[in-house]
Amino acid sequence: MSWIWTTFSWYLMLLFLGTIFVPITKKIFGRFFIDFGYPFAKIIALLVVSYTIFVFGLLKLVPFTQTAIFLLLAIFFLLNLYLLNKARTNKTSKPNWGLIIFEEILFLASLYFWAFVRGQEPSIRGLEKFMDFGFINSILKSVHFPPLDMWLSADTNNPNGFSINYYYFGHLSGAVLIKLLGVKSSLGYNLILATIFAFGVTEVFSLSINLVYLYLAQVKKNLKKNLVYYLKLIFFGLLGSFIVNLCGNLHTIYVFTTGYPNDSLIPFWKILSGYNPLKYWYPNATRFIPFTIHEFPSYSYVVADLHGHVFDIPFVLLTIALILLLFLIFKNNQKIKLLSFNQYLLWTVVVGFMMAVHYMTNAFDGPIYILLVGLVLFLLFKISWAFLFYFLVLIFSFLAFTLPLSLSFSPFVSGIGVNCSPTFLTKIGKLGPFLFEKGNCQPDPLWMLWVLWGFFWVNFILFLIIKFFKYLKNNQNMEKIDLFIMVLFGFGTFLIIIPEFFYIKDIYPAHFRANTMFKMGYQAFMMMGIASLFTIFKIKLLNRKRSFIMTLVFVLVFFFISIYPFFSVPSYYGSLNRPVDLDGSTWIRFNLPEDKEIIDYLNAHIKDQPVILEAQGDSYTDYERISAYTGLPTVAGWWVHEWLWRGSPEVVGQRIPDINAIYESNSLSETKRLLKKYSVKYVVVASLERQKYPNLNQEKFQQIGQLIFKSTNGVGALYQIK
Repeated sequence: MSWIWTTFSWYLMLLFLGTIFVPITKKIFGRFFIDFGYPFAKIIALLVVSYTIFVFGLLKLVPFTQTAIFLLLAIFFLLNLYLLNKARTNKTSKPNWGLIIFEEILFLASLYFWAFVRGQEPSIRGLEKFMDFGFINSILKSVHFPPLDMWLSADTNNPNGFSINYYYFGHLSGAVLIKLLGVKSSLGYNLILATIFAFGVTEVFSLSINLVYLYLAQVKKNLKKNLVYYLKLIFFGLLGSFIVNLCGNLHTIYVFTTGYPNDSLIPFWKILSGYNPLKYWYPNATRFIPFTIHEFPSYSYVVADLHGHVFDIPFVLLTIALILLLFLIFKNNQKIKLLSFNQYLLWTVVVGFMMAVHYMTNAFDGPIYILLVGLVLFLLFKISWAFLFYFLVLIFSFLAFTLPLSLSFSPFVSGIGVNCSPTFLTKIGKLGPFLFEKGNCQPDPLWMLWVLWGFFWVNFILFLIIKFFKYLKNNQNMEKIDLFIMVLFGFGTFLIIIPEFFYIKDIYPAHFRANTMFKMGYQAFMMMGIASLFTIFKIKLLNRKRSFIMTLVFVLVFFFISIYPFFSVPSYYGSLNRPVDLDGSTWIRFNLPEDKEIIDYLNAHIKDQPVILEAQGDSYTDYERISAYTGLPTVAGWWVHEWLWRGSPEVVGQRIPDINAIYESNSLSETKRLLKKYSVKYVVVASLERQKYPNLNQEKFQQIGQLIFKSTNGVGALYQIK
């Protein structure tokens, strides 16, 4: 039962962080009268602390240590204490403490729930987990930033090593949490995932109840705030959280079919057979359209890759809340007064910071939300000098706040491709940033798009019908919220349509628009999920007949998206009846026990980040397990990943023969030369090395180095090079 105490200790740390930042959260979300945005306090705290330690670490002013983080927290505590004392002198409305307590209980329950689920199969293995875990461990090993790439060691041309060429701010924020509590990173990995889930649940809950509260306050002036009223708020808050964080798409209609082979898609209406759950495989909902990816948060939580798009979930929800805030503070005045100017300017700088956070966490999201915020500014200020000014402030803030990452990060995008380019344009090939590639044509049938996005589009249509009815009298504040919802629906649909015409060019040939559809669809899912919650709320405000008909339509499509987690979770985690284990390294102890001992030895005894040598293997395999679990750089890691990050397959390709020679060559002089070339300090010899290099010459390492560790079973050995 130690996982219960470990999770609770982790929770207390998060509560501590959030409590410190409550004053500034209340300052920002003063118009969220029902709870003052309380659930956003924890994520604001994590953001501010992580970014500050990041900047100071880059400037070599503050080391990345637990002590340094606590000192920063002490400074932020004093700043927030100042804001708290200042707020006491101003008369402000009081939040509903009952709802705030409920939100805190909801956070704790969500944290424990996903920690329990993840504890059924906690292995940090498969898919992208080695990469994400390696990033976190490399960051944890770093004293200053940028952190070293654990899959590309130093060489004679770059003796100081290569830094991570990826958007790793989310991984850094996770490392901050691990560093704060001082837990093992293999435990922290799974606790971070549970934390992101808890953030997602409570942030959407706060957004939902505030949307409902603000709208009801205008609809019914003499509204009785009794128990029933608060139960309605809680219901809509939980429903919104469920839609965004746990629901899937309409692909679950295939539960009622005979199923289809993964490589041969069949329209659902041709194979209807009745309820047939054994034929349903949950990942197909994210790979439905051939050669594309269309994931959503629920799937991400299940497969548990701590990739950038997952780390960005709570940051994105914070940005959406800030966009709602702009609609609330905006006034349709002829001229912007000084007070309003200061408000808008501060908001724009804060949102510019968030755009930078998105870019540094999941690069696609930066431009996506710059475009969304630009649209919002245009809708509010129209074509005016005010619009131009605030948009330029947004861009300048974004560029300034991204500078810490941009100094060491080279984007791996080579242009904007045009899907199904006309023949005459393919002869041109390239025009400015646009690419016209012959053979790159993947049009999507409309019915497939409806399977993926039909739930949201049905709600969009219902929302438009309600607006058409004009059932409610026009009210400025009500119209602001309706416009906010319209923006979420409209922009989400726009993101879905973009990959039908354009794609961001990367290294993948057949899946050339997979990442574009993936990253844009992911954001569309969250935006339209929040908007769909508000739609069902508005439906319940209609007269009985209209409400009944529209509720029936909503329930019909909601049924299909709501059953997704009841297939995905058991498929990945089983019957949820195993003992809970949050240690993501347990699998190594059973599958590769000698590797587990070597990893533990390196983590316990080796300081800094000297270069290790282990067997090199392809992406998504168990190779590079030592570097991933220690954060120590190895000579060459997953080939395709480094190809993507560095822009050339030769980066790893030219090192592979050298690694083969180090393990298999009988020449001591050649082996010494190659070890020196890559500054190798430690050589790993274990089962994967023996498997990869059948002519392995282990005896020579005893001559040019020293055996410093041998595993209990005698299979694994670690040599320190003299």
